[in-house]
Amino acid sequence: MIDEQTGKKKNSFWRELPILLGVAILVAVLVRAFVLQTFYIPSPSMEHTLDIYDRVLVNKLVYDFRSPKRGEIIVFEAPADWRSNPDGEDFIKRVIGTEGDHIVCCDAQQRITINGQPLDEPYLYSEGGTTDLPADEPFDITVPKDRLWMMGDHRSASGDSLEHWERTRDINSATIPEDAVIGRAFTVFWPVGRAKWLSIPDSFDSIPAPTG
Repeated sequence: MIDEQTGKKKNSFWRELPILLGVAILVAVLVRAFVLQTFYIPSPSMEHTLDIYDRVLVNKLVYDFRSPKRGEIIVFEAPADWRSNPDGEDFIKRVIGTEGDHIVCCDAQQRITINGQPLDEPYLYSEGGTTDLPADEPFDITVPKDRLWMMGDHRSASGDSLEHWERTRDINSATIPEDAVIGRAFTVFWPVGRAKWLSIPDSFDSIPAPTG
């Protein structure tokens, strides 16, 4: 029997279904490879901005058009000496400094300064009336070209730029190359009760550009 409106046999849907499923799978694969990807949080290094087993959605396309900005939370392929797994491991941290930034810890109010401007960090881990310090010892660094200084929001439980700087005093070992960035985490979508946007805190707006 022919459908007069379309000129197709009415049972043609079932013959086309495998093609439609194939196209849907292909689109999903392409989106995952080039546009969006989900990641789960395996460690406490970003608490309580991100808790263990939270799931985030990552925009993999945005940094094809611009560089990461201070305050953004990004997923990146960790340098070899950051990994516990030699086969590869993705980390998630907050961008604190970009190329040329002069970062110092700490001022009289126990704040990191970036290019001379103190940074208030309301997202730092807090539990039972105790809040993490921005750093556990003083430091004074300048971020090299095309590299990023990354820190977890739970500073006392984060294997990040600060930890590697304290261990090596090598600024290249303590920073990551921009080309290691996978994408920007922009929302928590699971569990539903913790769903939220991961926006840049307003305190980063006052940070001036580097002068060097």
